[in-house]
Amino acid sequence: MSIRHGLLALLAAGPRYGARLRTDFETRTGGTWPLNIGQVYTTLGRLERDGMVVQDGVDEAGRALYTLTEAGRDELRSWYARPVERAGPPRDELAIKLVMAVGADGVDVREVVEAQRRHVTRALHDHVRQRAEALAGAHEHPQEMARLLVLEQLVLQAEAEVRWLDHCEARLIRFTREGEPPAGEQPGA
Repeated sequence: MSIRHGLLALLAAGPRYGARLRTDFETRTGGTWPLNIGQVYTTLGRLERDGMVVQDGVDEAGRALYTLTEAGRDELRSWYARPVERAGPPRDELAIKLVMAVGADGVDVREVVEAQRRHVTRALHDHVRQRAEALAGAHEHPQEMARLLVLEQLVLQAEAEVRWLDHCEARLIRFTREGEPPAGEQPGA
């Protein structure tokens, strides 16, 4: 999620000060994407420079309140209306690690796959547990619905990663059975 657009979305509900935006962003995203307060104020500064927000007074504690401008509302509507681009493949550290391990001397790619599978399986179990908690509270607390959606995305991504790791392992096994060990492994090892 774009921090810029996330802050615009929060400001659409009314004026807020920076630390409140940070708290609301983290609450809305289920704590999945913590923000540094410096990121919030840097982004607010850019939004103000671009005419999308203005400082509009202070609250009772003297904190500057930011308000969405009409240009900010237009940008927010445009953001909601356009799909998220998935044009180029993202640089995925796991994919890079595996392709580098295939050509590395002394690296058992299957051990790399298994270590990652153990890690993502633990994360998957944690996400499933948190999802059940969010589901139980979603009817009582509307902010839990947003958290639930984020957790469901994390569950599905973890499940997809496990499936991909299973595929990689199967591919490596088939490759080895065909008599050619993956690069970096010695025959008979």
